[in-house]
Amino acid sequence: MEWSDSWRGAFRIELRAEAVNLAWHGWPVLPGTYPAGDRWAGRDGVEDTGPVPVHDDWQERIGTKAEQVATWWAGHSYSILLATGHGVDAVEVSADLGRRAAVELRAAGVPVPIVATPEGRWMFLVASGGTPVTDEGVKHHGQGEYVPLPPSPGQVGVVHWRVKPQICAWQLPHVDVVREALLQAADRTSDYGLVTADRS
Repeated sequence: MEWSDSWRGAFRIELRAEAVNLAWHGWPVLPGTYPAGDRWAGRDGVEDTGPVPVHDDWQERIGTKAEQVATWWAGHSYSILLATGHGVDAVEVSADLGRRAAVELRAAGVPVPIVATPEGRWMFLVASGGTPVTDEGVKHHGQGEYVPLPPSPGQVGVVHWRVKPQICAWQLPHVDVVREALLQAADRTSDYGLVTADRS
């Protein structure tokens, strides 16, 4: 998808406001590259894949205060990246498993921030610490990694919230809560109206 300069200019304010809001709540956000045709721009030259941090020393910038974060997005439409392993981790699964796990969490009355990517991946945001989830088909993003947050643009759409962090008052669950929901979702015979994957 081609992101025009006019669209990028209109979108820049929203990206900056969301980055500042996340940083104000203590989430370690960083500027990332953004789509430019079939490549990714924002660093010196262009990248073949993305989004990736704009700054080479991004790990040294983790924990920057909201006031400084605001300057990073001034005049730029950078993606918003969350540096995981610093208070917030992300448990990434397929959209199908993610939907079913979200049903389990909702039934248990446990709100968890959930991010969905245009590529069909869901990420459950949890507190850092605990034993990482290593089940098949699950990717646990922790120390030294990063994930995109809404409303970051992608090649085929925009990263968006399935459950916003405000719903859980910015309180993140222990990773075991999401692990249990994923296990229950994978074991369910009911498909909640969705196509059940062949587990043979």
